[in-house]
Amino acid sequence: MERIARFEKISRSQYLADMGDMGGESYEGVAIPKRATAHSAGYDFYAPYDVFLPAGGSAVVKTGIRTFIKEGWALLIYPRSGLGFKLGIRLANTVGVIDGDYCYSDNEGHIMIKLVNPSDKSVTLSAGTAIAQGIFTPYGITEDDCVTTVRNGGFGSTDGK
Repeated sequence: MERIARFEKISRSQYLADMGDMGGESYEGVAIPKRATAHSAGYDFYAPYDVFLPAGGSAVVKTGIRTFIKEGWALLIYPRSGLGFKLGIRLANTVGVIDGDYCYSDNEGHIMIKLVNPSDKSVTLSAGTAIAQGIFTPYGITEDDCVTTVRNGGFGSTDGK
């Protein structure tokens, strides 16, 4: 099997900047994503701190993780079936797309995952809970593609504006 990427923690200083009022004591709880079994397609992403999801609300989980991906590949973030089936929790954007150059953005490519709780009951996910799964996938480009623009931002920075 071809090895096309690696995960690592973002720097402590970037994590503290991104956490804001939430504090940075959870940095030690940042866990590198991993597969559960030898045949798992997805790498589980974990909450580095307790995540409160109010009834009908949402929360952004700052994973503390970035990934370096070979050219021609992307990381797709999907919901974990257990959270959906057991608690009704889903991802806000259905599927997250992590581009190969996101790791060079001004936030060090910090992967953040927004969870939504559509139920009428609040939920708290404990630190260490697997909250999403990432699957690496190849992609193609059109024959007439001539993009040379370089990323300089994080979320929403590639919308062509």
